[in-house]
Amino acid sequence: MAIADELELVRAQALADIAAAKSSEELDKVRVAVIGKSGALTKYLRSMGEVPKEERAQVGRAVNEARAVVEEALAARKETISQDELAAAIDAAAVDITLPGRAQQIGSRHLVSRITDEISEVFLGLGYNVVEGPEVETDYYNFTALNAPADHPSRSMADTFYVVDRSGEKSAVKGESDVLLRTQTSGVQVHTMEDQELPIYIIAPGKVYRRDVADPSHLPQFHQIEGLAIDKGITFGDLKGTLEFFCRQVFGQDRKTRFRAHYFPFTEPSAEVDVSCGICHGEGCRFCKHTGWLEILGCGMVDPNVLEMSGIDSEVYSGFAFGVGVERVACLKYNVPDLRMLLEGDMRFLRQF
Repeated sequence: MAIADELELVRAQALADIAAAKSSEELDKVRVAVIGKSGALTKYLRSMGEVPKEERAQVGRAVNEARAVVEEALAARKETISQDELAAAIDAAAVDITLPGRAQQIGSRHLVSRITDEISEVFLGLGYNVVEGPEVETDYYNFTALNAPADHPSRSMADTFYVVDRSGEKSAVKGESDVLLRTQTSGVQVHTMEDQELPIYIIAPGKVYRRDVADPSHLPQFHQIEGLAIDKGITFGDLKGTLEFFCRQVFGQDRKTRFRAHYFPFTEPSAEVDVSCGICHGEGCRFCKHTGWLEILGCGMVDPNVLEMSGIDSEVYSGFAFGVGVERVACLKYNVPDLRMLLEGDMRFLRQF
């Protein structure tokens, strides 16, 4: 077969393949197969040395003409395919304006954080300061400085999380005090009594840890706010008035409070404070166990031993302290039956608040 006839077959096949290409990738494969470095037309140019001299000019013109026709067809087909692919991409990315829009959900603070801020605002309005302290404490600040006896049940490893070293032994600070996760924020009060000038009016919010099994009324980690007021002439009447004001601000002006005698090692006299049930309004129901009252916090006058251990003259100064669980306040305020519901992250529940 003459070279001219071979070139015509290559050109015709190339044009047919170009017309059949459906995508840029297929078209590029045709280009490489025809005019690439090892393409069907390129090999004729590379073998021109084997063509007789009298035919080289004619063969060269034929190859260049076929190449020009193929390149023109490639360019035209590429333009068509590019337009088709662009249109397909636009259709795929198009927004269906007939569909309803998706509203962006607006987040909010967790109920525990909101109650913490609400309680803090009440006492900030009374002139108290907010202070914080370490969550990893020593036995001295968590127990000893608060007048807790050495055999107090809360100091056992069954009730308190102690920090241990790799050998399994409880770690010690300066060889004297065990290190633990604080069971109460009362340690912040001791630090404040040691470091701050009198008088003192503070609240100490923060996380605390206890070896409790999670159930409707207990959590191994929860949030607590403790308060401390130390000044000259402070009486139990000041404590009662402060806490009654706090309860009404948080739970409502129609809620009543009552004080019941209790025992705490760091206060004397001590009391537990109840607030009237918001569901039955004191009449008695299942939520309040038919008593009409809900326990809300513990409080009392600061024991003189606690003042003396922090270097405060108990003959000149007196004070009161109290502690309230934030999760408990949240549940009592909004009639939530189970503390664990605050930690489950169920948005159906949390959005109610």
